Amino acid sequence: MKTSDFYYNLPKELIAQTPAKVRSESRLLVYNKFEKSITDGVFTDIKKYLKKGDVLVRNVTRVLPARIYGIREETGGRMEFLLLKRIDDNHWETLVKPGRRAKAGLKFKISDELYAIICEPTDSGGRIVEFEYEGVFEEVLDRVGEMPLPPYITERLADKERYQTVYAKENGSAAAPTAGLHFTNELLDEIKAMGVEIVDVLLHVGLGTFRPVSADNVEEHHMHSEYYKVTQEAADRINSARKNGGRVICVGTTSCRTLESVTDEDGIVHAKSGWTDIFITPGYKFKAMDALITNFHLPESTLLMLVSAFSSREEMLRVYNHAVEEKYRFFSFGDAMFIY
Repeated sequence: MKTSDFYYNLPKELIAQTPAKVRSESRLLVYNKFEKSITDGVFTDIKKYLKKGDVLVRNVTRVLPARIYGIREETGGRMEFLLLKRIDDNHWETLVKPGRRAKAGLKFKISDELYAIICEPTDSGGRIVEFEYEGVFEEVLDRVGEMPLPPYITERLADKERYQTVYAKENGSAAAPTAGLHFTNELLDEIKAMGVEIVDVLLHVGLGTFRPVSADNVEEHHMHSEYYKVTQEAADRINSARKNGGRVICVGTTSCRTLESVTDEDGIVHAKSGWTDIFITPGYKFKAMDALITNFHLPESTLLMLVSAFSSREEMLRVYNHAVEEKYRFFSFGDAMFIY
């Protein structure tokens, strides 16, 4: 399977630069994979496609304002840091820019309360960085950090919370689980009132999920590991819903990858935590997920491969071409799709 098989042409003007004014007023493309039908609507239409007994599985990770900027007090040289993974209280795996100037031992001032010292390089071309600070690191970071928006978003985000889901709880992601950005608390309350279960899982989203596949052959691509957690309560509620005939509807590919990492061949979801590098491509047999709410993904990306595995490559490219023709908004701040 070639990476180029997952290419589609996207006009630059369809890449959403800002979120919708109201989260739930984004558009919704509904694709019935059995009838191969496409329906255009708005996101609040999602209620039409949910029914009592279904379970909506969402990822409650919270994005860290993980992009910070430092200056060498001796020379005025600048450095950008993007925090990827916490190693201990003071050390993080980071991406740095410009990398050629990130020499071990150099110290950068981020603010009066935060300093960064470059340590050794990582296997992936980043750096281990030691941070000096007083107090709680997350609180310091919240004051000085910026949201790590993807490179295709060039406009500055006015409100940090618009790159968080309304139900985000646990700090740890380098990027948002963007399918969840369309939900408001009011819409979630309406869905609950319909008798739909809402179950929380956790996957801290790493930047590797969104990186283009550089290998020519899909099979040669290796996913970065991401931390996940599924509690016993969450597993029990999902298993109970499935046993009673309810569908498991994942909010986003991160929720999907989490469930598929902890579900056995008999379709039983298990309580687990750890690191997953699951890579879902066409030919994969889904064990847990029955339907998916997702955004529109980058050409040749692992996420486009995942949604293609849930239907077919040919059909998903047809759906994407329809979305382009209808001028849907694409990527993180763009519109949504429901596949069932």
